[in-house]
Amino acid sequence: MSKNRSTSVVKVIPLGGLHEIGKNTCVFEYNDEIILLDAGLAFPTDGMHGVNIVLPDMTYLVENRHRIKGMIVTHGHEDHIGGIAFHLRQFEIPVIYGPRLAMALLQGKLEEAGVADRTELRAVGPRDVVRLGESFFVEFIRNTHSIADSFTVAIHTPVGVIIHTGDFKIDHTPVDGERFDLQRLADYGEKGVLCLISDSTNAEVPGFTPSEQSVYPNLDRIFREAPGRLLVTTFASSVHRVNIILQLAQKHGRVVSVQGRSMLNVIAQARKLGYIQCPDNLLQPLNVIRQLKDEQVLILTTGSQGEPLSALTRIANGEHRQIQIHQGDTVVFSANPIPGNTIAVVNTIDKLMMKGAKVIYGRDKGIHVSGHGCQEDQKLMLALTKPKLFMPVHGEHRMLVQHAQTAQAMGIPPENIVIVDNGDIVEISADGIRVAGRVPAGIELVDTSRSGIVHDRVLKERQQLAEDGIVTIAAIIDANGALVKAPEVHFKGVVMSIEQPTLRQWIDETIRNTLSEHWSNLARQFEGEWEVDWAGLQVQIERDLQRLLRRELQSNPLLLFMMQTLPPTAAKPLPLAPESSPAEQTIVGVRTRKRTASIAS
Repeated sequence: MSKNRSTSVVKVIPLGGLHEIGKNTCVFEYNDEIILLDAGLAFPTDGMHGVNIVLPDMTYLVENRHRIKGMIVTHGHEDHIGGIAFHLRQFEIPVIYGPRLAMALLQGKLEEAGVADRTELRAVGPRDVVRLGESFFVEFIRNTHSIADSFTVAIHTPVGVIIHTGDFKIDHTPVDGERFDLQRLADYGEKGVLCLISDSTNAEVPGFTPSEQSVYPNLDRIFREAPGRLLVTTFASSVHRVNIILQLAQKHGRVVSVQGRSMLNVIAQARKLGYIQCPDNLLQPLNVIRQLKDEQVLILTTGSQGEPLSALTRIANGEHRQIQIHQGDTVVFSANPIPGNTIAVVNTIDKLMMKGAKVIYGRDKGIHVSGHGCQEDQKLMLALTKPKLFMPVHGEHRMLVQHAQTAQAMGIPPENIVIVDNGDIVEISADGIRVAGRVPAGIELVDTSRSGIVHDRVLKERQQLAEDGIVTIAAIIDANGALVKAPEVHFKGVVMSIEQPTLRQWIDETIRNTLSEHWSNLARQFEGEWEVDWAGLQVQIERDLQRLLRRELQSNPLLLFMMQTLPPTAAKPLPLAPESSPAEQTIVGVRTRKRTASIAS
């Protein structure tokens, strides 16, 4: 038995969440069995034009879908469950276990996407143990985080116990009274934990993360002093924060109108499960609160990250049909910007101030605390679990490095710690931990329709359009290889350093010169009939036009070149395509040969 244990290996393959914040997705594999832990999404960067969400590349799981035994969900944040509905279109997951709130939120997502029949959702409670396949037993251990109903998991494998913390901080006074089950962690530490896989988000921050309750007195003071309407924004999934806001609204005699689909959905599910408790008459639609005095109104809204389509952003832009900012309003940002969102948040704050609102924001106001543990929380996790091996996850590279250094300070040898990237195959055995290869681990981009994948070529074209614009050129060429008339040229979003008529003339000359130089090589007679390599001709013309635009404009606009060819006539006997039928020659007497847009590079 000991011999088998020492030679067996569990593979851990993170597909997202490393060297980044978001799209947390992890694979656990033993022999022919695979289980998944979370499957989240991330949000696009500024350069991802038209992209709505970012998902991890799931090629490895698609290729091994027959081996998947199930999934574990740690909590209900979008960066942990937001990708599941998309992945279920590619492969089935036999069963998904997770906390009640996460399962309730996920059920709605799956039904909306039409994939609810491709898996089975099963809610679990603290210290519940579930079996996945023959090799994995998983115990769910209550932890504390910024969303209610969150778990750390102990994964029992043939090589030993692996504890994955999920997202956590150690909050001794949680809003819902559900305290971190530190005793259970200590039990595992005494019995022996082979490997700890731990949240690294605040690894650079000294001390403990403050309790969620610490924001209560500061928000209480703001609510008490606000002379008119209150507009409060926070993360929709921050159930504890939302609960505090609703409690304070009731205390100060304000009626609440909730704005934003995600906020409405989370509050509805959290109330149903008992994580938010408030009287029904506290929540009212806008048509009711418009009849109340300003000092009786609180608008709870999405938009804490400056999202373009969120309710608060539309209010700031003056685009909301029912809510306009006026003098005397107080707007509270009970959230800090996620890295990358700072500019959008600042722009929203400026617009609100220009419309006359008093805006309260910033880390110094004490109206937001993180849901992730700082260095002392992480040390306590290490001290309780006493792992032999350690792997930091959920964070950018510097965070992973700092967490590894903290683990070393807690006595874990450097050779027992790995810092890995998405796609790395981490082999864990009773003897140690090592990186033993890679699987595909890129990204998939979903456009604003939330149904289409934006491939790299499309994204590059969008970036090119945004940076340098587009040049569209349409040319008609007769069967003898001559321009019938001057090409049609249109410029959109192109910064011109020369006069347009001059550039149009040069484009005309470039096409004529290309035809003159290459026609004899591309048009050949075969068994008495002429054949023309039209595709080759189009490539050559595009290449020469790209060089011209790059040289004269000193930029790389997207080039869309459309070439039309006249059919052969009695006066021009060279056949264009003997097999073509009249139905193929319907575009104003010409036949169109059109290539995909090319990037001048």
